[in-house]
This record gives sequence, C-alpha cells and structure tokens, in this order.
Amino acid sequence: MTVRAWTWTYEGYDPESERLREALCTLGNGYFATRGAASETDAGPTHYPGTYAAGCYNRLTSTVAGRQTENEDMVNLPNWLPLRYRVRLEGATPGPWLSPDSTQLTEHRLTLDLRHGTLTRRSTYSLDGDVRRLGVEQCRLVHMGDPHLAAQRTSFTAVGWAGELDVQSGLDGDVRNTGVERYHGLASQHLTHWLTGREGNDTVWLRCRTVNSDIRIALAAYTRTAHRRTGAARTRPATRRIFQTLTIPVDMGETVVVDKTAALYTSRDQAIDSPRLTAVRAVRDAPDFPRLLASHQSAWEHLWRGAELQVPGEAGRTLRLHLFHVLQTLSPHTAELDAGVPARGLHGEAYRGHVFWDELFVLPYLDLHFPEVSRALLDYRHRRLPAACRAAREAGLAGAMYPWQSGSDGREETPELHLNPRSGRWLPDHSRLQRHIGSAVAYNVWRYCQASADTDYLHTKGAEILVQVARFWADSAVWDPSLTQYRIRGVVGPDEYHDGYPGATTPGLDDNAYTNVTAAWVLMRALDVCRTLPGSRREELFERLGLSDDETERWADIAHRLHVPYHHGVVSQFAGYEDLSELDWEKYRKRYGDIRRLDRILEEEGDTVNRYRVSKQADVLMLGYLFSPRELAALFRQLGHRFDDDMWRTTVDYYLQRTSHGSTLSALVHAWVLARVHRDEAWRYAEEALTGDVTDIQGGTTAEGVHLGAMAGTLDFVQRGLTGLETRDNALWLDPSPLPQLSTFRIGIRYRGHRDVDLRFRAQRVRIAVPDSGEEPIRVMLEGRETTVAPGTTSWLNM
Repeated sequence: MTVRAWTWTYEGYDPESERLREALCTLGNGYFATRGAASETDAGPTHYPGTYAAGCYNRLTSTVAGRQTENEDMVNLPNWLPLRYRVRLEGATPGPWLSPDSTQLTEHRLTLDLRHGTLTRRSTYSLDGDVRRLGVEQCRLVHMGDPHLAAQRTSFTAVGWAGELDVQSGLDGDVRNTGVERYHGLASQHLTHWLTGREGNDTVWLRCRTVNSDIRIALAAYTRTAHRRTGAARTRPATRRIFQTLTIPVDMGETVVVDKTAALYTSRDQAIDSPRLTAVRAVRDAPDFPRLLASHQSAWEHLWRGAELQVPGEAGRTLRLHLFHVLQTLSPHTAELDAGVPARGLHGEAYRGHVFWDELFVLPYLDLHFPEVSRALLDYRHRRLPAACRAAREAGLAGAMYPWQSGSDGREETPELHLNPRSGRWLPDHSRLQRHIGSAVAYNVWRYCQASADTDYLHTKGAEILVQVARFWADSAVWDPSLTQYRIRGVVGPDEYHDGYPGATTPGLDDNAYTNVTAAWVLMRALDVCRTLPGSRREELFERLGLSDDETERWADIAHRLHVPYHHGVVSQFAGYEDLSELDWEKYRKRYGDIRRLDRILEEEGDTVNRYRVSKQADVLMLGYLFSPRELAALFRQLGHRFDDDMWRTTVDYYLQRTSHGSTLSALVHAWVLARVHRDEAWRYAEEALTGDVTDIQGGTTAEGVHLGAMAGTLDFVQRGLTGLETRDNALWLDPSPLPQLSTFRIGIRYRGHRDVDLRFRAQRVRIAVPDSGEEPIRVMLEGRETTVAPGTTSWLNM
C-alpha cells in the first residue's frame, strides 16, 4: 500500500485482503454508498459488492437455537456495478470473461482519490503470453452533488491484437445480506417482487421492494460508448437481473471507452412520482461522464473546505481518510433524510446497520463543521422520542428509554441472542441494558446547541428530549436509606463485558459510575433548560408533558445524591466491583496472544468475564472523554465527593491495567484521557485508534464495515482532545495539551454564525483568525485569560 497526501494505492491483487479493501474503498454521498468491489465480480468468499441507502431497513424472522427471533437489517440493495468483458481475437472464439481472479491477470492497481472522491482500478490481462494484452482502466464515482447518481468509465486498450470486445453491463437484484459470516444461517432475503425492463437500446431498469418494510427500490443504468462501429446492444432480461451486451470492434493499439451511469431512488424519497420512472429519467438526463466527474469533484471541493483539518505527516494522511469516510456516510445530503449514525457506516452489514451510541463520538466533530447535519441526526432521535417513551412505559417507568440499538422506527433492535464464533454457542444478549444511551442523546443535544447557539432547537425539540430523558433517570433512581443516597440498579455500562453479577439469575449491575454520573448531568441540564425557557414555551411544555415544579425539584435532589461507588481510592466501575477476582493477564496472553475479546475466550473455556476485574473498553474513563477536568470535578462535587487530579490519575492507572481494548473506541478514549494524565503514553493509543481500520487491527471486522465512531473520534481527538476546545458560556474555551507527535496542526470551525474560524496550534502559541462578517466578536478563554477576536481580525495567544 502506498499512501500520499490525498491518495491510497494498493499494488497487486490480494484475494485475502480484497474484502478489507472493498470496505476502505467504499464510495458514498450520505444518501447511499457502494463498496469498492470490482465490477466484474459477484458476491462470494473473496468479494462482496454491497450498496446501502441511509435509513433503508427491513425486518425478517429467523430460527436461532430453536427460537424464533426477529432482526432488522440495513438492506443490501440491487447491485449497479456489474460490467464484465471478454476478448474475441480475429478468427477465434470468444475468450473467457475476465476479472481480477482470472489467471491471465498480470498487473493490478487500485487507487482511492480522497480529494476527488473517485476509485480507479488499473488491470492488465495477458491473452497469450506477453505479446497480446488487454489493458483496463476504470474510474468510479458516487456523485456528491446529485445524491441519486453514480457512474463509472471503463477504458479498454488492445495491445498487440485486433478483434472484438464483448462488454456486458447490467443490474443485479439477486442479492442478499450475507456480508457477515456470523449471521450466516439467518434469514437474509430482504428483497422481493423484482421486475426488469429496458428503455431504448441503452437503458435498463430494475425495480423491487423490501419484504416487510415495503420500501420500493428502483435502479436504472445507461450504458454507452462513443465507438463509431458499435452495433445495437443485446438485452438479456431475467426476473431478478438484466444485462446488455455490446460488441465493439477494436483495432490494434486502440482504446475504447464504455460509460455507465446509474440512478437509485426509493419510495422514501421526496418529490418523486415513481421510483422507476424517476430513475430512468435521471440517467437519461444525466450529463456525460466528463461533466459528471467535474461536477462531482466540485462538490467534494466545497465539502473539503467546510471540513478543514490539516495535520502533517502520516497521522494527517490517515485522518484525511477517516474524514473522507465520515463525510461519505454523513454529508449535507443526510440533512434531508430521516437517518441516524450507523455504527459501521454505509460500508457493510456488521451490527446490521444499526444506530448505537456512536453519534456521541461523531456529532462533536460535525457540530463545528456541518451543524445542519448534526441537527438532522438529532431529529432522527426526536422523531423516535414517542417510541422511547412507549418503551419506558412498558418497563414501568416515566420519560424516555432510548434503545441501545435503533433502526427504522425507534424500537429496541438489540438481538436477544448473540453468537460466540469461538465456541459456536448462541448466548443471551443483555446489552440492551445499556440505558446510558439516553444520556448520550441528551449530551449530543446540549453540545450541539452550545456550539451552534441554536436556541430555537434547544427550546423545542431539544427541551423535549432532555426533559424526557431526565424523567427516565429520575424514575429509575431508587432511594436507599442505608446509604442515604439514590441508586440506579440493573443496568450495563459502556464496558459491555459485565452484564451481571457472578452467579446471579438476573442480568444487570447496580450503580454503574458512568451511568450515574451522566444521569446526574442530564438532570441538571434539564433543569437548566426548564429555567431558561421563555415563559410561554415553558408553560406549553409543562402542560403538554404534565410536568410540575415538584417533579423538577425532585430532579435536583436526585442529581445531588446519586450514589457513586469507590474502592481502594478509585471510582468503582459499579457497586461490588472490588469483590471480583483479578485475572491472570499474562497467562491468557501467553495462551492466546490476542485477548481483545476475552469474553469469547472465557466463555469458550466455560468461564465468564463477569467474575473478573476486566473491561472490554473504557467505562469509568469515558467520563474523562465527555467532560473536561473542570466539569468532571464539578460533577463529583455536586454528588458530594472530593475529586482532584491525583484521584483521577489513580483511577486512570487502575483501569488502564485492566482493559483489553476489545472495542475500537477504547484506544481513542484512552488516548484522549492520557493526553492530560500521562502524555508520554497517549500516543501509543492514539496511533492504534488511527490505524485500527486501515490495518484491520481486530482481524476481519473492518471488512464488514468501517468503525465510524472511532474514525470520527480521531478527528475530534485533534479538534477538541488536544486543544481542550469547549463551547460554553457564550465563549470558545481552549486548554491545549499537544502531543510531541501532534503538536502542529490547523482546524477550521463554524461557531455561532461564524464560518471558517481558523485555529492554528504551534510552538506553544495559538493563532485565531475570524473571517469578516456582521456577527458578534468571539470571546476566547485560554488559561484564565479572556480575549475578544472581532470579525476580520487575527490574534496570537500564548499557551
């Protein structure tokens, strides 16, 4: 692999790495994305073409371990890529259809161009030794300007021969969701009612619908060549797929070009009549490939300007790849959709395309660059607030209980069983008890409004979310007279390894520190909103939700008296954590090598992680990711605890030794926390977070979809983690903590109406440039000093 400032190049063809490359070479535009599979190949062990539209889900029932279980998946849509070819030498019968898997392949190169959003594949095939060869170059795009269009130009060069070239182009609806091995055996046929057809000699179409969600899907493809002697295309329709074959005469040394433009529409789209008619019209009206490419590149150029992040060296190149994939999943087009943040992007089928808490790591970056996208992602949660309130009622609680895994309508999508691929056993999945997801939603609402000054959102939809999540926490808290404190019982924390006490017959843990502290924070922010609402709005909200002053007074009491357990001078992950056994880490490392997934290893041995002081990922330390040192100390004081730097450092050291980093988010959080506690150790974790997907550090997971939260989190690690940037109290707060490996960088942000505020960090100095506008000056707080930077001016501040 060769990496330059804006390109990632893979030399040679490696079947073992092909699925990983397909995921990392995915192209998308926020509306839909297509994996970087070769257009000549079908789904199989080596390749997995996949196209996914944001928010397009379907539900199927499977039999798992003798039980009927229902799962909702992000649907693998019909494949628009197919384009294969074969050579007819003069006087000979047609040769085989060629592909990267052909024995005739002699050269192969794959280049992802981040600046222009294109994927270029160059291959050479030997037809009979070194004399006669076919050179193939294909450039692909998924249009960032028009979110429904995609295209690919394929150029064929005849080296040392003349004859004919058969080119077969089409649409394939015979696809399933089979991209994740551990899901094999589950129901995977999400499409039905296929119909295919053609318009004229150069356009084919395919329509179908999802089995249960009844989303109508249509693809159209327009294939053309400018070759002067090409005959009419032969069309071969079938029930689930349709192909056209062009036969093109080729002279020796000649290059012929075939362009294919595709359009994707669904019944979820606005302002269309029929998805099929609209798709056909779109490809027939689309500009030719050079003009499509130019407008696509222009759209990307505008996008890059709004996402300013300049970091030198290898880290900067990797960060640019991460930013590229974040923008392909969550672009300005996403602001027009009803879609959340799929944990694995639009890049594969792991986690079934569900929405977890990853927006907690994604929105802080978007807030300061594309706030309209952040607002749309919060709207996804607000539209599902009624479902969250219904879930709380069914659990006998007030307020809103957001699901750990969300999909189309906001119900809980977490499977009841999960497979341990090591043991082959299906086990109960209790991760739905991660009720802290509600705090994550509330946190994102508050941070977005602080960064954007969107008081309209805070006083309407944001207030409703904050109030209902606060109600849930208040009703979940139970008074313990022996402790004279409130407790929250029966939950699972971010760690995920611990879902119950050893030997217990019911799942869940008591007083998870992360859960309780964030619940206290939510209760106080809900109180802040209720106090600052305009009178008429406050009256309307209180009346509609049946909220009283007595209820909010109880919130304040709980927010100051929630129990946070301690042991041996550190914050306990949960009540009773100190009673667990220590694990012999060295023994397991020697026996297994990679022990990131200790839960699977121990279960295979007939043991359980519930018995040990081990964590899959940061749990208590997540508090240091969400809150600045000042905020965290204030929160613990609010809860009646002394909390200073020494106690936090001791807590960090304690859990650092007991975490296996089984999640890609873990290294990110540890890098963030260690940058302020043990700066010399932070880079090791930062580097792991940066390279996690590029090197597929977890061994096969990236091929099933990138880890979007970790990718966005690395961007925010530079943007906020190393700068201490906060947006609160009508000011930009800075508390830089640069690492030697990341000490010089530049970011551009949008802040409270100001576009392209330029921040440059170097040599213990910060440069802040505010573009000229009619907005108010920006208040900047750095090390207790306040500076005002007016529009059209620049200030240098010493750290």
